[in-house]
Order: sequence, then structure tokens, then C-alpha cells
Amino acid sequence: MRISANFDGGNINVINIDKHDDIQLAIRPDFGDEFYQWFNFRLEGEVGQTYTLNILNAGNASYPKGWEDYQAVASYDRATWFRLPTKYENGVLTIQAQLDCEAIQIAYFAPYSYERHLDLISEVQLHPAVSLEHLGLTLDGRDMTLLNIGDGNPDKKNIWITARQHPGETMAEWLVEGLLNRLLDSDCPTSKALLDKANFYVVPNMNPDGSARGHLRTNAVGTNLNREWQTPSLEKSPEVYYVVNKMHQTGVDLFYDVHGDEGLPYVFLAGCEGVPNYTDKMAALQQQFVSALTIASADFQTEFGYDKDEPGKANLTVGSNWVANTFSCLSNTLEMPFKDNANLSDPFVGWSPERSIYLGEASLIAMLAVVDSL
Repeated sequence: MRISANFDGGNINVINIDKHDDIQLAIRPDFGDEFYQWFNFRLEGEVGQTYTLNILNAGNASYPKGWEDYQAVASYDRATWFRLPTKYENGVLTIQAQLDCEAIQIAYFAPYSYERHLDLISEVQLHPAVSLEHLGLTLDGRDMTLLNIGDGNPDKKNIWITARQHPGETMAEWLVEGLLNRLLDSDCPTSKALLDKANFYVVPNMNPDGSARGHLRTNAVGTNLNREWQTPSLEKSPEVYYVVNKMHQTGVDLFYDVHGDEGLPYVFLAGCEGVPNYTDKMAALQQQFVSALTIASADFQTEFGYDKDEPGKANLTVGSNWVANTFSCLSNTLEMPFKDNANLSDPFVGWSPERSIYLGEASLIAMLAVVDSL
């Protein structure tokens, strides 16, 4: 028996592997020790044997409620992901895996590797409407790449999409992959109509350092990027600093910041009703966008989500709030579950890369519904 996390996005500490029915593990915290919940490791063992893996420090994770009704994901080929029997009791997360092959990868959610991120950027640049722009370097020296999609006509609307400010929320980049592939599909009338009306600026991964390091929520120096938008710095948050500067150059008419939520088993939007500069027009656009997304995706719902901020009381260090307040535009944080979607449950796969991809495609329909009103 062997356990390894020495790969892109890997995260686990092995405490004891002497017994196959009591493998003792711990999640490695993000740099700075403030956050942890993401795990991603490889187990090698005997075909037919059942292994019991106990994550001993789960009770002190960043979001302990995230373990309630949660099942870990696993894959033999790192392409098809399914759920494993998982329970949370007395602060310990217990995962059971009966091996059909010698090696299985087990993770908090289906990983989206840095290599796949680079593949995505390389593939979409082949489209004539796409150009790549290097915004700068992360603290670990990785590229911050912006995808410019469209002809740059200044009379068109400017739509900005960002994902994975929190690197463990891998469903966000799965969504962007689906959105990009549909947006660049020359046979899709929705995409053709959108590109006639808007330029797109897409950052598929806002936090490549945290992604490669196997972090849940922070970058290389332990900074939560989604609390940096009001005063980003090259020392703590260059990723946000570069994007904010570029937004000031282009302007923003619609902002879509894609995330995952550990606790809530739903797909929902967090709007910007509490920003000081909120207007009646922004409220009307929000309602129009929500109505369209409700029709476009049966996974989306409006009953469950975060409480709305009181007028003028929104936290402007948060990306969607800062953008809404700065540009007086339609701005949303989209949240997806790590668990299953309670509205449309699938006990075998739960919420998945495939469903994230479909939601990305549906998001374009909602954008088309509002683009003329932006």
C-alpha cells in the first residue's frame, strides 16, 4: 500500500498506513495555516481490497459543515470521476475505497490541473477571435493570462469572467472550459449573437500558484484574493492587481466571478445589492439575468443562497462587489456545490465537471438575455 500527493494540486499528509482498515491522514493547510479543506492524493493497493481512510483533522477544517452529506470523489483514469462512501463523525472524515485497479486518485472535488489549464489556453488561442495577453507573473513566477475574445470594437459591451480566486474550487474552471468551448463554437447562434454585441475578457484561473500548491483558498503567500480587490498589491495579491488595472483600461459592463461553496448543496448567485452605488438599473439587470439563468439551467435556483447585504453595507474588498461599485455594472458571484445539487441529485457522481460545463454553456444564454440592456 502506498499514498502519494507529490503532483500538481496534490494535498495530503500521511500519519499512519500500517492498517488497511485504519489509514490515518491529515490535510495540509494552505500557506499561513489559516485555511484547509482541499485534499487530492493517489492510493495504490491490492485489487479487491477495501481501504478505510480517516482524515483526522477534518473537524478543524475551514468549513466543517462542508463534510455533512458529503462524499469524496475518485477516479481510476483521472477522466471519469465518481463518489465514494464517506461519513463524518467526531471530527474525522472517513472514506472507503474498494479497489478495482491498483491505483485510484481521491480528491475533494474533481481536480483541474495546471497542465489542463495550460492546455485550455493553448487550444482556445487557435480560434481567430481569441488573443492571449500576458498580464504579469504570480509570486511563484507563473503566468497570469487573459483571454481577449472578440474584435475589440469599443462600441461593444465588455464582459469579464474570472474563476478560481479560491484555487480549491476547481468546478469554477470546469465551468469556464464549457463556457469557452460554447462561446467559440461557430455553429452556436447564441455565441455568434453575443460576439456581435460584446467583447469577452476571461481569466480562467485567477490563482495558479494556489492551484498547483494544492491550496483551498489562498495564493502562494496565504492571501485570500477575494478580499483584496479594494487595495491589491504586488507584494500580496499581484493576481488581482493586474486584473484590476486591466479592467480600468477596458471598462466592465458585466462581471461573472465563478466559485464553489463547501456547505450549500445548491447552484446560486450572490449579487451586489449592498454596494453603495447600487442603482435601479443594476437591480433591473439583476432580475433579468436571474430570470434568464433560471430558464437556461435547471440546476440553478434562487431559494437557497447567501443573505443579501444591507444597502450600502457590502464588503468592497470582495471582487464582485468592488466591480459593481466601481463600474456601476451587472456583477455576480456564481456558486456551485462541492457536494451534490440537492435540487437534482445524482448519487453516483454528485455535482461534477460535466454539470459545471453545462452550467457554463447556460450562462451564455443568460448573458445574451441582458447584453442589449447593459
